[in-house]
Amino acid sequence: MYKYATDKEAADALKEKTKEIRKNIGNVIVGQEDVVEKLIIAILCNGHSLLVGVPGLAKTLLVKTISDVLDLSFKRIQFTPDLMPSDIVGAEILNEQRAFQFIKGPIFANIILADEINRTPPKTQSALLEAMQERNVTAGGTLYKLPSPFFVLATQNPIEQEGTYPLPEAQLDRFMFQVTLDYPSFAEEVTIVRNTTGASTPKLSKVMSGEEIMGFQELVRRVPVPDNVLEYAVGLVQKTRPGTKGAATAAGQFLSYGAGPRASQYLVLGAKCHALIHGKYSPDIEDVRAMAMPVLRHRILRNYKAEAEGVSQDALISQLL
Repeated sequence: MYKYATDKEAADALKEKTKEIRKNIGNVIVGQEDVVEKLIIAILCNGHSLLVGVPGLAKTLLVKTISDVLDLSFKRIQFTPDLMPSDIVGAEILNEQRAFQFIKGPIFANIILADEINRTPPKTQSALLEAMQERNVTAGGTLYKLPSPFFVLATQNPIEQEGTYPLPEAQLDRFMFQVTLDYPSFAEEVTIVRNTTGASTPKLSKVMSGEEIMGFQELVRRVPVPDNVLEYAVGLVQKTRPGTKGAATAAGQFLSYGAGPRASQYLVLGAKCHALIHGKYSPDIEDVRAMAMPVLRHRILRNYKAEAEGVSQDALISQLL
């Protein structure tokens, strides 16, 4: 239940609840603290996330654990080349009374794990991406609202490109963050192996309900932003646009095109939430900088020169910062 007398009280509660969420997730997921933080921020900003990492880094387990800790319904959709839009959205069938009845698909859950989203053709991808944008689906001329809150956490494997259908840039732009998962350190991997090869099962507590999440989403929107922070965020995004007045030299050299206005919106929104969960009541420039990598890395397109010289998106964003 979301009940707080003032926004300050709610902000303090959000900070404590976020700590508790991270502690619970840490009982199951070893390391990956930055990834966990980014996913929590995306959920509190009502945004979707794309997780990119090699197989075996617990992407699926991480999303399932988050749904358990947040007391939300969870569905996993394994994307394959033969998956149809109706396999996601649902379909109308003829029931025993010989009348058409809509059977809801797995999209009707609070958290959707879209596993290997680039393995399915564009027609099926677009069915999911429409639901992400509109928060509803249409079947047989009838509009069906998706449950609130609603988040899509999609995964991609960066290694195998054969038999994949890369998401177009316009569809990538619908994801608030692209989060990259790295290999664990030696000490973390030792802990992972010890924890996962024993008999004990970690206990998880339900920390936040769907109603509370929606209350905190409204709180994030109400956080005031100083003009200099707003201007810094917009200026950073404009630096990525080659051929424009505010473009950085590196953008002209290595980018075909830069990020759109949605990047500026998500930078500011993410900075607000980042400030709250770190005990601040208003974001500063450091909060914007903390959001730059996950917000911008899938919104800038490198040119041939950047690819030939091995200049990555992250390296370019670091230069801009």
